[in-house]
Amino acid sequence: MRILIADDESIIRMGLKAMLQQLGHEVIAASNGSEALRLARSQNPDLAILDIKMPYTSGLQAAETLSQTQPMPILLLTAYSEKDLIEEAAALPINGYLIKPIKPEELTAAIAVAQHRFAESQALASEKADLEQKLAERKLIDKAKGKLMQTGLDEEQAYRAIQIHARNKRISMAEAATAVLKWAKP
Repeated sequence: MRILIADDESIIRMGLKAMLQQLGHEVIAASNGSEALRLARSQNPDLAILDIKMPYTSGLQAAETLSQTQPMPILLLTAYSEKDLIEEAAALPINGYLIKPIKPEELTAAIAVAQHRFAESQALASEKADLEQKLAERKLIDKAKGKLMQTGLDEEQAYRAIQIHARNKRISMAEAATAVLKWAKP
């Protein structure tokens, strides 16, 4: 994987980079959150590991920006286990929280879990969007059926009329419903 790491402490950054490289990953290193965001845009990493407290742009701010602009698995890294930081991190779409110092086996496990959780969340978001679209289309078709039923057709006849229009014009049922609503306006 291509992994973006961001930590303002050079010793931690170098140690984390070496650990990730030993695990077979390509590493892109940044010394602060602003640099991490810039590198994320140009290098397109597969995963980000961000220190929470960094100058210019914190890891929390960088994680929020990345989740909106370049969704990817994100792990937050900190030397602090303060409750308020944990709560702030939990409110973000991150996939893990690591406390320094990190052991290679912890890092390997965290990366695997982050990838899995991210894939799950992306699949759920896609499914949700698909269901929302289907619901919107269903409402549109029902509205068109209602318009046709005002002309004296029963529900089955109205649905069939939309279906025939869609088939004849080689368009979707939603497109046919939209057409019906346009020409069936009072």
